[in-house]
Amino acid sequence: MARRFLLALLVVCVPGLACAHVDTHPAHPAVRYGANAAAGRSFVHGGVTLYYEVYGAGEPLLLVHGNGGSIADLGAQIDHFRKHYRVIAMDSRDQGRSGDSAGALTYEKMADDLAALLAHLDVGPADVLGWSDGGIEALLLAIRHPARVKKIVSMATNLNASGDAFPPEVAAWLAGYVESISTAGTAQAERERKVARIMLDQPDIDPEALRGITAPTLVMAGDRDLIRDEHTLDIYHHIPNSQLAILPNQTHLLPFDDPELFNATVERFLRSNGPDKDRIDDTIRSLEKLRAVSQ
Repeated sequence: MARRFLLALLVVCVPGLACAHVDTHPAHPAVRYGANAAAGRSFVHGGVTLYYEVYGAGEPLLLVHGNGGSIADLGAQIDHFRKHYRVIAMDSRDQGRSGDSAGALTYEKMADDLAALLAHLDVGPADVLGWSDGGIEALLLAIRHPARVKKIVSMATNLNASGDAFPPEVAAWLAGYVESISTAGTAQAERERKVARIMLDQPDIDPEALRGITAPTLVMAGDRDLIRDEHTLDIYHHIPNSQLAILPNQTHLLPFDDPELFNATVERFLRSNGPDKDRIDDTIRSLEKLRAVSQ
C-alpha cells in the first residue's frame, strides 16, 4: 500500500520547489538522510541509475521505503539500527534521487532492483525491513531471490489492490488521490502520477506464493491501518515461518508516528534466535512454571 497521499505528514512542500524532509527524531541532526553526499552512492540496474546510502557496521539490514517516498522517510529507522547493523537504504526507481525508468513500473522490477543492490554491494543474505510498498517489495524479494534474504519485516503490506486489501473508504480515498495529481504535463507531475497509479491495479501476488517463503518473517500492521486486518492476517497465515504484530491504536504511519515502539518490535524479532513456540507444548511448559512459582 502506498503512502504518497499521506506525504503531508512527512514533508513540507512549497509549489514549484522541492519538498524538504521534516525530521522529528533527529538523533543525528547533522545527517540529512536521503541527501547525504558523504554516504550517497549510485549504480545502474536495468538501465536505471539507482541512488542508495549506507550507514553503520555489522550484519546487513536493507530498509525499503513506501510509494512516492525516499530514504528520508526512514530516518528514524536509520538512526536506530545504524548503531548495530550495516544499514542499506535505496530510493526506488522513479522515486527520490533515483532515475526514471522506461516502460511500466512494477513491484517486481523494484524487488529485482533490491536484489541487484545487494549483489552490487556483495552482501547477504540480508535482513529486510519494508514499509508499505516497501513491504510488498520485501515479500517479492523473498519469493524471487530467496538466497538474498535472511529475515523479513513486512509492515502495512497488501497483496492486491482489491476490496480484499482495502476498506471501501480507503479505496475511494486512494483513487481520489491519484486523480488529484497534477496533469500539467511537467516531468515531476508525470513521475508522481506514474508511481501513484500502480496502487490502483498492483500488486497481484497469489497468497499461495507466500508459502514458498522460507525466511523467518514478521508481519506487522496497526489496528487502525489502511490495510484491512483480515488481509494482514491472511498474509501471516500463508507464510510458514512467520510471526504477527498488529499494534494497538496505530495507523499506516506507525514507523513515523511511534518509531520507538516500531523499532523495538522489529529489533526484538531480528535478534531472536530461538525456535518458534508451539501453541500447546510451550503453553503447558509456561503453565507448569507459573504453577511452580505461585505455590
